[in-house]
Amino acid sequence: MKKKFVLEGLGCANCAAKMEKAINELDGVKEATVNFMTQKLVIEGEDEKMPKIVQEAEKIVKKVESQVVMKKA
Repeated sequence: MKKKFVLEGLGCANCAAKMEKAINELDGVKEATVNFMTQKLVIEGEDEKMPKIVQEAEKIVKKVESQVVMKKA
């Protein structure tokens, strides 16, 4: 399953890289990419784990850059 999100307010390329690295380490994630230029996050992961992955990804995003809002694309 693949889910796409818009990261509104993402202002730091280094932070985007940190988010990508941390999300890729979550259980059930096959691949996660954060594109700083388009402010998009794409998560590919196991279907049954996706709700938990999305929940954890939101926590990671807020921890790295607190003003960023993660919205479904």
